[in-house]
Amino acid sequence: MLQMLSKPSSATAMSPFTSSKMGSGFRVWPNVRQFSFKKGLLYGFMHFFSTPLKSLRSTASRSLRVGRFCSVVNMSSSLQIELVPCLRDNYAYLLHDVDTGTVGVVDPSEAVPVIDALSRKNRNLTYILNTHHHHDHTGGNSELKARYGAKVIGSGSDKERIPGIDIYLNDGDKWMFAGHEVHILDTPGHTRGHISFYFPGSGTIFTGDTLFSLSCGKLFEGSPKQMLSSLRKIMSLPDDTSIYCGHEYTLSNSKFALSIEPGNKELQSYASHVAYLRSKGLPTIPTTLKMEKACNPFLRTSSAEIRQSLNIAATADDAKALGVIRQAKDDF
Repeated sequence: MLQMLSKPSSATAMSPFTSSKMGSGFRVWPNVRQFSFKKGLLYGFMHFFSTPLKSLRSTASRSLRVGRFCSVVNMSSSLQIELVPCLRDNYAYLLHDVDTGTVGVVDPSEAVPVIDALSRKNRNLTYILNTHHHHDHTGGNSELKARYGAKVIGSGSDKERIPGIDIYLNDGDKWMFAGHEVHILDTPGHTRGHISFYFPGSGTIFTGDTLFSLSCGKLFEGSPKQMLSSLRKIMSLPDDTSIYCGHEYTLSNSKFALSIEPGNKELQSYASHVAYLRSKGLPTIPTTLKMEKACNPFLRTSSAEIRQSLNIAATADDAKALGVIRQAKDDF
């Protein structure tokens, strides 16, 4: 059960599925499993099962809303995480505790893909976790709550804008998802009430629209100074932290990042890997904090090359630099 911290922590995960009915068509996912280790391989490895890719591509072409699925397992903990593609480029995340059967979903932008994923495994939904109020992160709340009786969890400072909210959590709170300790981080900038969910036992954080792979969220309700503070809070976590963000934006983000820091060798390598994954219809999430520190321009505001590319004075503070980078990204 979800409750205020009073028990020791542990964690959870999901297995892959093959298809998901959406309206009159189907979403088809290749049977691909990506194992993301807390330590060791940077990108993990992929194992392709025997289903011919040609057949999969043929079946997938029947739908205009085809997505690709990848189950991601953190091998160093029991937290099981299933990526659920929603809308055009959103990700919801199903969390499953094997010991208790407790299931949560992070940022369900729509209900049907989540219902389909739960139905395939005959599971109930216990909790809905929202990082912020935007409809593409909360659009499935009401239907999922009505269907499963799930409790909605969100920021106490933004409770009036989270549909169906039941449990209010604030910066510094610690609570339990089944046996798994979760830390709440206040991460405003994109919205004023944005929070992130950090699972220290599995080295996993759900950052919503605060931190993306190779970017950060637009500053709709916050300032560069607020966003910088939020990003630094995330940067203080261990380098091997796995980052699950709200959107599949990494390919376009890589093009911008390369345009302002073309000499970054690690960025060049990562961008090539991202392009390969997307060419196969595979997700680029999760990323790692170590990778983002090396490649994400919004975590590299002191980079001399970035500052020179955008005519940011060497004496400008990091908040000013972040604001310039964000504006350049908006205009890119």
